[in-house]
This record gives sequence, C-alpha cells and structure tokens, in this order.
Amino acid sequence: MQTEFYKYQGTGNDFVMIDNRNGVFKKDTTAINRLCDRRFGIGGDGLILLEHDEFSDFRMVYYNSDGNESSMCGNGGRCIVAFAKQLGIVSDETTFNAIDGIHVAKFLENDRIALQMKNVSEINVQQDYVSLDTGSPHHVTMVEDLDQFNVKSEGAKIRYSELYGKTGSNVNFVSPAGEDTFAVRTYERGVEDETLSCGTGVTAVAVAMHALGKTNSNTIILQVEGGILEVSFEYENGEYNQIFLKGPAEFVFKGSIRL
Repeated sequence: MQTEFYKYQGTGNDFVMIDNRNGVFKKDTTAINRLCDRRFGIGGDGLILLEHDEFSDFRMVYYNSDGNESSMCGNGGRCIVAFAKQLGIVSDETTFNAIDGIHVAKFLENDRIALQMKNVSEINVQQDYVSLDTGSPHHVTMVEDLDQFNVKSEGAKIRYSELYGKTGSNVNFVSPAGEDTFAVRTYERGVEDETLSCGTGVTAVAVAMHALGKTNSNTIILQVEGGILEVSFEYENGEYNQIFLKGPAEFVFKGSIRL
C-alpha cells in the first residue's frame, strides 16, 4: 500500500506526519519503527497521525521512533498544528485533542506557533534534580560544561535507573546561558538518544528553573541544539498555568512510501 506522508521539524525535532482521518493507516509498531528509521525509512524522531476528533478540530496520536505510542510531544504538537493548517483544517487558531487532553494553539509572527501545555502543580525538588510531568515525564538536572557533556550515556543511566522504573523518564541537562535564558540538551526515551530539541523538555526546564529560584521571570528562553524556544507561564497558589511553548514548526517535504 502506498502511503502519503509529510515531513515536519520543530527546532530540529523531526516527525513523519500522516493524515489518518480516513483511518486507512494501521497502527503497527514494526511499520512505524521502519518509517522513522533514518536508513531504511523516511527518518524521524517520531510519527504523528492526524485523526478525526468529535470534541475538537482534530486528534494528535504520537509514536516515538521505536514504534510505540507515547505521551505528549510539544514540538510535535506545534508541527501538527502547522500540518493541520496546510491541510486546510484550521486557520490562525485551533483546539485539538492529545493523549494528555485538550490543547489550544495559535499562530504568531515569524511563522512561530504558541502551544498551550498542561498545568503543572506537582514538582519533586531534590538536592541534585527536579522531576515533573509536562505532558511527558521529565528529569531536570544542572551540569557544567554542557557542550562537552555526554548526554546519551548519562541520560540513559538516569532513564533506566530505579528512580523511574520500567516506564522511564526523559532526561534534561541544563546550564545558565544568560539572563532568564538556559541551554538545554535532552535524552528522549523511545528515541533512546539525544534529540536536537524536546518541547515538553524545555517546558519542564522552564518550570524547574523557576521553582528552584534560578529565575524570577515568567518568560524564559531555552537554547536547544536545534534552535531557540520560549516558554511563558503564570504562577499562582502553587500551580503553573497558562503555560505556552512558543517556537517554529516547519514543513520539510512530502512524498509517498510503500508499506
């Protein structure tokens, strides 16, 4: 069967996108893994299906490159909004459903998209790390000399440690990079490697840095390997709400592939 696909990327986090409103694409782990393979398939950090949803403009179904359905993906969320606009489903604002609930998104200037993330109230602050869930579970720890840090090796140790059990966690390594600005490198579970960017990851870092008192700003700039992202939020009564992840989502190419 020939399957039409689109390729999108958000600050280097890249995805295979498929319009599955007709339900033709069958959710097979092996097939998804092969489509995401950078040598034998299209190549991507994940695959995203755009499907019909009775409560919103569309539903986002996200799979990691290992072929398994995963939790929320922030960069993927912005990319599917851009994809929906390319398909003519939405215009300048949209509401869509994902595994962690309803999301609101809108287009900004310079081809950026603002995606509202889930509220965060439970933050586990420890002496040398912070753990929290921003739609996906994240471990946040500060390091020195981030440029030379072995993200894959050290990230895997934490991801597979007893801290997070069988399900594991994404792992973010952080260093200050200026006023209200932080550099971030992320090890992603499901990809099992460092990615150029992680949307839920930088959201977790922004909240964690504020919770630790590393910044007092409610607008934080995150420098990732694939570019620049911005996270803004409101904080009241111990809860972070109105969290918006802002950044680009770019169409790369389209094609078809035989499964």
